[in-house]
Amino acid sequence: MADYKAPLRDMRFVLNEVFDVASLWAQLPGLAEVADAETVEAILEEAGKVTSRSIAPLNRASDEEGCHWKDTVVTTPTGFPQAYQTYAEGGWVGVGGDPQYGGMGMPKAVSAQVEEMVNSSSLAFGLYPMLTAGACLSLNAHASEELKATYLPNMYAGTWAGSMCLTEAHAGTDLGIIRTRAEPQADGSYKVSGTKIFITGGEHDLTENIIHLVLAKLPDAPAGPKGISLFLVPKFMVNADGSLGERNSVSCGSIEHKMGIQASATCVMNFDAATGFLIGPANKGLNCMFTFMNTARLGTALQGLAHAEVAFQGGLKYARDRLQMRSLTGPKAPDKAADPIIVHPDVRRMLLTMKAFAEGNRAMVYFTAKQVDIVKYGTDEEAKKKADALLAFMTPIAKAFMTEVGFEAANHGVQIYGGHGFIAEWGMEQNVRDSRISMLYEGTTGIQALDLLGRKVLMTQGEALKSFTKIVHKFCQANEGNEAVNEFVTPLAQLNKEWGELTMKIGMAAMKDREEVGAASVDYLMYSGYACLAYFWAEMARLAAEKLAAGTSEEAFYTAKLQTARFYFQRILPRTRTHVAAILSGASNLMDMNEEHFGLSY
Repeated sequence: MADYKAPLRDMRFVLNEVFDVASLWAQLPGLAEVADAETVEAILEEAGKVTSRSIAPLNRASDEEGCHWKDTVVTTPTGFPQAYQTYAEGGWVGVGGDPQYGGMGMPKAVSAQVEEMVNSSSLAFGLYPMLTAGACLSLNAHASEELKATYLPNMYAGTWAGSMCLTEAHAGTDLGIIRTRAEPQADGSYKVSGTKIFITGGEHDLTENIIHLVLAKLPDAPAGPKGISLFLVPKFMVNADGSLGERNSVSCGSIEHKMGIQASATCVMNFDAATGFLIGPANKGLNCMFTFMNTARLGTALQGLAHAEVAFQGGLKYARDRLQMRSLTGPKAPDKAADPIIVHPDVRRMLLTMKAFAEGNRAMVYFTAKQVDIVKYGTDEEAKKKADALLAFMTPIAKAFMTEVGFEAANHGVQIYGGHGFIAEWGMEQNVRDSRISMLYEGTTGIQALDLLGRKVLMTQGEALKSFTKIVHKFCQANEGNEAVNEFVTPLAQLNKEWGELTMKIGMAAMKDREEVGAASVDYLMYSGYACLAYFWAEMARLAAEKLAAGTSEEAFYTAKLQTARFYFQRILPRTRTHVAAILSGASNLMDMNEEHFGLSY
């Protein structure tokens, strides 16, 4: 497999040129002093070295070895504990953490870049610090000062890890029917009992302690999701002086045998009257956990980006080296037995698809991360309100769309290699296997689609959608008559108008039949993803055109941006036509068939 190299030039392009985040950070208290250009540049350079040198080399071997479970103990693959220690000692687990408790305090737009690099190097490895960082966010936002002081410093330092314990065998997304219980104790603690499944990093040998965030119900809790509370349950109890005490009654019953991410321990966790501590108000656990889950959804979006980047890097190297047939217009490498396959149109179609998704989605997720920073650090209440609306709208799109097209890109990676892509040594088949989970994590594509269309768009009377379409409208107005980017602006303006009209049609249909929302939702989400990417590619094309017109020493870089934008608009954006047709076909073609008729062939 091609060695992973962090795409630092493109990261800088999006961060500094497209979004000019330095200007934003200078206006935000809490970031102005820590996120200066030199510091951020040093962080990204070092993260690129750590991920490519310490983590990426473990990816294939760790996939083949996997994790080992014996008598409740989980051992990670060879090299993982050492690599994790290197990662933790560099402060990377707490790169976005609260400085009051030992975190670096970097903006989300920076920690997202670090996360992208880790996931591209090894998704299985990246899941461990991702879960810890998410647990820290929930603790910092909702836990008592005592709990934060006790647990956050060691978690940010990477000495202790975190996990998120939601799912139960009978209750996946429907958390309202969980059975895990928490009994209050005289000393203010709780005894938590129940079994959780699919717990990433629930048990491992990377850290000396693991801090579980567990959803459970109190004895007098109301039924449904309104009766869920959140508890902190440590693997080892913590003494008053901060040292580790006795083992809590938490154990790993088994680890899952999975399609991919073999080096990530996916655990069945048993809580047998384990000591836990309430986080936030009683029966408000789902609200507290959503701080974690929303962060995890952005983290999963970054996984989709990583899969596309890995596929592109591997596919590009192979396409340049592999000799196969001659170009249809005559030999391009007459001194060789055949031409490199990069000369063939279909190979270029796949490479450009991967490139368009990787670079376009990088802009999408960094734009979303920028809203996180405004909401967290801003002082202008109106600006924070707008950013929060954008964040709510963009999160399900980023999570679902980016993982769907990340999986598509991973499959293109295999296809470019041909038969070699199907065997293990090149890494492309692993990328496909690993990428498949990202469409399931933190709510499937269907769940995200219902959240977007039902909750975020229709329940706000379209206001959430307008928070983004207004930005697109202003961009199109500002660039009307700009000949350099007219080929992008004109179709984007038409698409933006159609987006609102399509939403209204769905809303009208749903007033007659609520099944119309579920029937349209996934197509609507994918349409929205393609529309969002069209805006980001138009913005990048505008910037590239300006750089070229002004004169630049990086002519090839900016020319490639324009060419990729053109490919996206002409070859990929037309997919929206299929989604519109599917949406307007209505719910009857899905719902009219009698349930018994599905299996009449058997």
